[in-house]
Amino acid sequence: MLRPYKILLLLLMAMLPVAMQAQRQMEFLNRGIVAMPNGKGAVFISWRLLATDAPNISFNLYRSVNRSKAARVNTKPITAVTSWLDEKTDSTKEYTYQVAAVVNGKEVKDARTYTVKAAAPAYISIPLRTPAGYAPNDASAGDLDGDGTYEIILHQAGKGHDNSHSGFTDPPIFQAYTLDGKFLWQINLGKNIREGAHYTQFMVYDLDGDGRAEIAMKTADGTIDGQGKVIGDSTRDYRNSAGRIIEGPEFLTVFDGRTGAALYTTDYVPSRGRVDGWGGSGGNGRTDNYGNRVDRFLACVAYLDGVHPSLVMCRGYYGRSVLAAWDWKNNKLTQRWVFDTEKGYPGYAGQGNHNLSVTDVDGDGKDEIVYGQMTVDHDGKGLYTTGIGHADALHVSDLDPERPGIEVFGTQERFGDAGANFRDAKTGEVIWKKPSVAAGEDGEGPGRALALDIDPRYKGYECWVAGANITGLFDCKGNKIADKTPPCNMGIYWDGDLLSEILNATIVGKWDYINSVTNKLLDARDYDCQHNNGTKSNPCLSADILGDWREELIYRTSDNKELRIFSTTIPTTHKFYTLMHDPQYRLSIVWQNVAYNQPPHPGFYLGEGMSAPPQPKISIIEPRKNDNAKNK
Repeated sequence: MLRPYKILLLLLMAMLPVAMQAQRQMEFLNRGIVAMPNGKGAVFISWRLLATDAPNISFNLYRSVNRSKAARVNTKPITAVTSWLDEKTDSTKEYTYQVAAVVNGKEVKDARTYTVKAAAPAYISIPLRTPAGYAPNDASAGDLDGDGTYEIILHQAGKGHDNSHSGFTDPPIFQAYTLDGKFLWQINLGKNIREGAHYTQFMVYDLDGDGRAEIAMKTADGTIDGQGKVIGDSTRDYRNSAGRIIEGPEFLTVFDGRTGAALYTTDYVPSRGRVDGWGGSGGNGRTDNYGNRVDRFLACVAYLDGVHPSLVMCRGYYGRSVLAAWDWKNNKLTQRWVFDTEKGYPGYAGQGNHNLSVTDVDGDGKDEIVYGQMTVDHDGKGLYTTGIGHADALHVSDLDPERPGIEVFGTQERFGDAGANFRDAKTGEVIWKKPSVAAGEDGEGPGRALALDIDPRYKGYECWVAGANITGLFDCKGNKIADKTPPCNMGIYWDGDLLSEILNATIVGKWDYINSVTNKLLDARDYDCQHNNGTKSNPCLSADILGDWREELIYRTSDNKELRIFSTTIPTTHKFYTLMHDPQYRLSIVWQNVAYNQPPHPGFYLGEGMSAPPQPKISIIEPRKNDNAKNK
């Protein structure tokens, strides 16, 4: 029998907001030190501040020259930033850097070191084992071995086709590499998985809290895991005369991040059902029976209980949409819930995008899934739908810091009165919208949109779209503030101020809000790099995987034999914890590879006039021992 004081304690805990009770389990990260020549005779070094660090933390930086004994480079502890510009360098020498945290006078050196070799380039090089006829495409980052350093998981794409096109494709291939270039494994999804942007969404995350990331993907008969083991029946070929796959079993497989071995395989949910049952209502009004709309997939990871991550695999967005949530525990997938627009949510049909986002929209400490113009609550029930319909672009963050909570900026594919629209993420209330043409006219609406803080004169994120007769740059209130706009693909935090930079193809640019032009800061083409996905013009990955709070860029080289990782060398006066400790941002890196890539956004306002980032409610998984932390 519980004693009265324990009963009172339980009652008080039940009255507390869930967000105050729950702490999300998140991966251990080391300091992530990185050092890059800045092209001006100096080396720029930066490292991570962790969200769990003590408020009074400071740092010492150590350097060895040509493998001599390391010496401290700073005369007093570094407190204002997590970076250092080392101007006492010689490009003919080799430098190794190591950072130590100092709390209450006690120094703790991080295990990771970073070496800048003599005449080193301004990027990290990862040599690839690219199969003949393939090219590196989307990438993700996850700590596969639990040492606190990310590895790179890469989609090697051969000949592919969009869902709307017939034709045979090459099997999708996935590979894993360490940051120092070690090849780990290869997974071949086989001929019964089509190659293209909408078929294969690969989720990389520590799903069971063991400190190591798993990989989850849709698989089929003939998939070969990282240890050479075949899933299902390798003799089966379900491709029809048009190269489409509209019959045969569909699986969901969780792979071991360390080895690529298949750990568990189950049936993919939902199944195809009627091939012609996935278009029409609420979308573009069309359906098909040849395998276009039935093979549209999305995926994400979300903290549906506020503590543990769940895998969410999805199908459909033009008409019927189904989201299936799974928990990975004890080497087994258990279904948490299934949301199906055909089961009680007709108004939600046709509201999905070619992308999604995950965040806690209602402040209960548990994640919702922003599925285009509808949002699914953490318990698998519909939270709201706007009815605006399917679109291609989606941006979710605290876009207007003067309003409480999170906002969503998106588009409308069909011409109509909401070609650009801005809504409250919790309620779905449309705050403002811009018509693409006169309401009721038919046609294709804007294909892309961006929401970034690029003009310090207006607090909040500026918003703009590409195409459909919607011209100009708008502030977060919907007021037009400029006639010209920057490119409309992605954004990145690169230089030292609080404004976002423009990421378009291989170029990082700074928006000159006075003259309405974009000034180039970096062009990866100067380093023989190429962007991916045609006019979508995105890198393999944009994410804060190293150094301070600014983001890294990963591109492929023109010969497809190498990845090159770029990290900023621009000093900053701002000190923030790594963006990977912001729950929304971290999950944005997981879904960045999904269909039409969108830039990751933090779950708080990061821009001119911002407050200090909120302290995330996270608990860190205990680190695993690492035998070799050099450049790891």
